[in-house]
Amino acid sequence: MTKRVGIIGFGAIGRTVTQAWLDAPVAGHEIASLLARSHQVDEARALLGDAIRITADFDEFLANDLDVVVELAGQPAVRDLGTKVLRAGVDLMVLSVGSLASQAVFDELLAAAAERSVRVLVPVGAIAGLDGLLALRRAGLRQVVYTSVKPPQSWKGTAAEQALDLDNIKAPTIFFEGSAREAALKYPKNANLAAAVALAGLGLDQTSVVLIADPGTKENIGRIEAEGAGSRLQVTVAGRSEPSNPKSSQITGVSVLSALENDAQLIAFA
Repeated sequence: MTKRVGIIGFGAIGRTVTQAWLDAPVAGHEIASLLARSHQVDEARALLGDAIRITADFDEFLANDLDVVVELAGQPAVRDLGTKVLRAGVDLMVLSVGSLASQAVFDELLAAAAERSVRVLVPVGAIAGLDGLLALRRAGLRQVVYTSVKPPQSWKGTAAEQALDLDNIKAPTIFFEGSAREAALKYPKNANLAAAVALAGLGLDQTSVVLIADPGTKENIGRIEAEGAGSRLQVTVAGRSEPSNPKSSQITGVSVLSALENDAQLIAFA
């Protein structure tokens, strides 16, 4: 049976995902609806054609017999629309994982999911090793540190500008050390992976996060270091930034398509 997919967002990641879908369709799935901003509708129709319902109206978007909705529009979309999707009896895949750092948002989503027996899904995104974290958690996970290293321009427009002169740093510089919850709330466009790592491991308050601006790299680098009962996990993933959104890696959007094809690449909450 083909699953009908709705996509929220036609920004940088939304364009990447829809173009990648056109280039290599997701087996067993079809895009049925796309929710875009009003000024993006014509561009989306030119790319995707008339077979897909493309609209700026949320109710019209949702009323299309959907099986799963994929959020690609940022944390406000999760907060404003997530519970409405779930209460309509539709699974919700959240790419803006940092939104779950808000306990109120997390609780509301889980309550709505339980109410309709649907799921909140988190794709692996631009990191690897979450399967190992889940295994270590069962075996006695004791410590998790997630380090994110990005070029200075990737941190522009964030709170990092209050701590660093991003145009003039000469060496890798740590500007944040704290919990995954603090990172996700303070850096909502940069720390989604930190939240995903936390949810797979020790949780948002017990996972340590280090954020670094490095003028010597052109890549977004994520590193997990974890220790469990008799086992250690070290994983590093490096990827080029999304050209139109340097805060995200190019692989982030494409990972959504992989997650749809393979439920093993999802963290599910119900």
